Parts: sequence; C-alpha cells; structure tokens
Amino acid sequence: MATAAQRGTTENIVGKGGWIEKWNPEDPEFWEKRGKPIARRNLVFSIFAEFLGFAVWQLFSIVGALIGAIGFDFTPNQLFWLVALPPLVGAFMRLPYTVAVQIFGGRAWTIVSVLLLLIPTTLLGFAVMNPDTPYWVFVVAAIAGGFGGGNFSSSMTNINYFFPNREKGAALGINAAGGNIGVAVVQLVVPLLITLGVSVIAIGGSQTRENADGSTSQIFMQNAAFFWIPLILISAVCAYFFMNSLRVSRTPVKEQALVLRRKHMWVMSYIYIGTFGSFIGYSASFPLLITLRFPEYASFAALAWLGPLVGSVSRPFGGWLADKVGGARVTFWDFVVMIGAVIGLLLFLRLESFSGFFAMFLILFTATGIGNGSTYRMIPFIFRTERARQAEGHDEETQDRLVSQGLKEGASVLGFAGAIGALGGFFIPRAFSSSIESAGGPQAALTAFVLFYVTCLALTWWYYSRRRAEVSC
Repeated sequence: MATAAQRGTTENIVGKGGWIEKWNPEDPEFWEKRGKPIARRNLVFSIFAEFLGFAVWQLFSIVGALIGAIGFDFTPNQLFWLVALPPLVGAFMRLPYTVAVQIFGGRAWTIVSVLLLLIPTTLLGFAVMNPDTPYWVFVVAAIAGGFGGGNFSSSMTNINYFFPNREKGAALGINAAGGNIGVAVVQLVVPLLITLGVSVIAIGGSQTRENADGSTSQIFMQNAAFFWIPLILISAVCAYFFMNSLRVSRTPVKEQALVLRRKHMWVMSYIYIGTFGSFIGYSASFPLLITLRFPEYASFAALAWLGPLVGSVSRPFGGWLADKVGGARVTFWDFVVMIGAVIGLLLFLRLESFSGFFAMFLILFTATGIGNGSTYRMIPFIFRTERARQAEGHDEETQDRLVSQGLKEGASVLGFAGAIGALGGFFIPRAFSSSIESAGGPQAALTAFVLFYVTCLALTWWYYSRRRAEVSC
C-alpha cells in the first residue's frame, strides 16, 4: 500500500476540478514518480466508460437478431437498418466527442458521455416490452444508441495525452481493446440476461418467445437494455472521483480543424475504415447474418460474440507488435490476411459450410483487431514525425511549439479517423442487406470488400511501408 508521502508525489499536481496544469510524460523522472500512477488510473476508468459505450452502441446487433421471436414482424431490411443506424450515428458523434475533450477536459466529458447512454438503454428497454411498439420507436432508440459510438474517440483522444510516445501503442491498444470487448460482452450476456426469470430492475413483465422447435418460453427482453443502467451510473461516479483533465489537451476548435488539411489524416482515415470499420461492421452484422444465411444454425448466433472477442483481445497485441516492428509493416500484412479471409468466406459459402464460414469470420475478426492496434500506433507517430521534420533548423522555442503541435494533431486525428472509420459499421450491414436482397446472399458484398482491402493495402505500402515512403512507420 502506498504511503502518504508516496501518494502526495502523484496527487499534489492535481488542481481544482481534477485539472492537471503541467504534464510531461516524456520526462523519465516525472513519469516514474508522478505521471505513471495517474495515467494508469485514468486509463482504467476510461476503459470502463468506453466499454459501456461500445456495449450500448452494439445492443441492436444482438437484439435485432432476437426480437423477431417475441412477435416483432420486421423485415430483414428493417432489421439491418436497426443494426446499421447506431454505427452511422456513432460515426458522426465521434467528431464532436473528439472536440469536446479538448474543450471541456477528459474527466468532465467522460461523465457527460457515459450519462448520455441512459437515453438509448431506457428507450429500448420500454420498447421491447410491448409487441405493438411501432418500428419508428425502435429507429429512435437505435439512433440514440449512436451516443455509445462517440465514447471511443473522446476516450482515445484523452488517453493519448497521458502516456509517453514510447508507450502510446500499448496504452492506446489496451484502452481500445477494453472498449471493443464491450461488443463481445453484449452479444454474450444479452441472450443469457433475457432468460432470467425476472426483470433486472423490476420493470415490466415477461414476453413469450417462439423457439426453433415450435415450443414457447417466457423471457424478459427488457433486461438486454436495463442491465446496463446501474453500470452507467457507477461509471459516471468513478469518472467524477478518479479521473483527471490535462491542461495540455486544451485546444481551440479552429486549431483542431487544421488537421482536416493534412493529407495523412485522410489517408489514415481511409485505412482505418478497413480495420476498425470492418471490426464494427462485422460485429453488427454477424449474428443477423448467421440467422439469415444459415437458419438451420440460428442457435449459433448466440456464439457470435466470439468474433468481437478475438477482435478485441488481439488489438493490444497489434499495438504492441507495431511498437516493436513498425505499424506500417503490421498493417500491410494484416490486410493481406483480411483479403485471404474474405476469399475463404466466399469459398465456404459456395460449399455451404457453416463451420468454415464461422472459422473464416474468426480469422477476419482477429485481423481487424491487430490492424486496429497497429493503425492507432501509426497515427501519433506520423504527425509527430511531420512536425519534427518541420522543426529542423529552427530555434528551440519553435521546435517545442511544433513538437507540441504534432502531439495535438495526432490526438485530433485519432478522433477524426475514429469517426470516419466507424462509418464501416453502417456501410457493411447495408452492403450485406443490399447483397442479400438483390442476389440472394452476401457474396456480392464480400467481393466488394476484397477490392476495398486491396486499395487499403496499396495505400499502406505507398505512403508508409515501402523503402522510400513519405513517413516510414
């Protein structure tokens, strides 16, 4: 247990409202004596809030696959819209969430952003209790679920400031993985929660579910949403008492918007659609895709959580590996694996092999996780390197200013790229829906994904991986 003196070395730099005025993790002495304990504490509670954000964001990925059994007669196209809307809204929410951290501070915005999750959980919980609830109510709930998608960008932007450059890849990978795993957890626990013999917060009665064998059972679908409400409140309290805001993170909106002029912001955002966009898009689609494409294996939709799980736990490994051998190298080979996995999916769909289909998806999820970690290691490195090159030959004050600018640009791009990348969570479900409606299966969509991954591979090689790349990383 830390002594009072030891606690003082870490806490006496914290001012009113949890603000820290001076923060320099690149100073080894500061980092070891003061910075590391504070950074790690903020990382823990940032992960908790981000985990809940992802869980709420992806509620419809599993609820959409289950509500048909309790009397909601929605078409596959309507269900895919419910699955796709939270990622779409979440992608756009990531832009203001990124800006908000650099205006209000990480602590304050974490509290606000996690409390906003009460809106979709409450709406969805009441909606599923009545089979006569109109479709538009579910649409509103799905749109509100987009609040959960914004948490990722604000969390990553905030945590980026806390850690030194040599540890950013691992720290951001762990932070992102802790959030991403919320997708796996929600898909794992929701099928279990609804079978409890009681409403978790004593609101509403049971619903009758028609089982695959023709029998019926009583379930509490509202538990899928209401279960998260106490955890949301606990997270807000923890953020209030245990998180901090860094003065160095304060950046005017006009200054943040400068990154929109940087070429590499757009290149990395496009590449991030290929990694994170694939992760969140496949996570949203996987349970419903199993149910629609392999109805005889519909019960295996309850195992869809394995995909987001392997994608989440592999993300820190991708960040760690990128720290060791370079982010561009990892990302390049990652896209090679993703291309191979999607080709494998096409093969096993032709063979009508559910086991092969499921295995290829697990490989694909693993690759998306590794790529998520490696790309988020690349972004801070790219912008720090560009500003360092610009600083060469200038006086010390100018060099310090440009180095600080590189840090802030990298943090802003983490948020903006996260927003653009999240659009994959909308386009992938919609692509599957269009492919199934027009061609009777997901093959056309998967073929388009292969072509897209080839372009991501080419961009990674040209700008970052080849011998004379603009920014070798």
